[in-house]
Amino acid sequence: MSGELSGAGALVTGATKGIGRETARTLARLGAHVVLSGRDEQQGKEAVEEIRARGGQADFVAAQLHDEASARALGRRAREILGAVDVLVNNAGVYPYAPTTAFTEHDFHAVYGVNVLAPFFLVAELAPRMAERGGGAIVNVSTMVAEYGHPGYALYGSSKAAIVSLTKAWAAEFGPKGVRVNAVSPGPTRTEGTAPMGEDLTALAAALPAGRPASAAEIADAIAFLASPRAGYIHGTTLHVDGGRWAV
Repeated sequence: MSGELSGAGALVTGATKGIGRETARTLARLGAHVVLSGRDEQQGKEAVEEIRARGGQADFVAAQLHDEASARALGRRAREILGAVDVLVNNAGVYPYAPTTAFTEHDFHAVYGVNVLAPFFLVAELAPRMAERGGGAIVNVSTMVAEYGHPGYALYGSSKAAIVSLTKAWAAEFGPKGVRVNAVSPGPTRTEGTAPMGEDLTALAAALPAGRPASAAEIADAIAFLASPRAGYIHGTTLHVDGGRWAV
């Protein structure tokens, strides 16, 4: 399969379903050899088989991504499979919705472990090697509630606000060596993970200029754009793929 990412090696976390799985499909369609990671091995294998059936290159690596060791181990395993990781998509995340008073210290560490700590150490593992080769692209997946207040999203939103800040810091740190670091901030998106929201998701999206939720494919296209050579002069930005929430 040929395309603008032909010959590139890509690692996508949280790739067994939703935005991550669609992103893996899109990157493979553009020619990248994609390593999908996630917790559900069966779903991961199904996603890989689907990509291969369409002529793409894909492999699955099971990963919990809750501490430095698990993040670095995934980075090393991806390099073994791909030879080099040219594109990293930090998509894995947990997004609990509850009042601040409902969370425990354990909940706090669990959310920040997946949403902040794991991307931090994946970048620490992979970005220096991208810099040594003189190029690479990292795309972090944030959320619209990282940049405005919403009841029930204090824990999740603050973890993703950290990712927005890290995106800027990493762009400044690794950009001079050819590594582009950017983020995508999705709005309400229909995925397996948001299905329990039901009509609440529809109502949330109805207030936006677009008037509807996004599909996972629309978010994946934005991620793929930032990973591609077409975004060669884009560093440290957050692309708001949120149906216009940023405008209102």
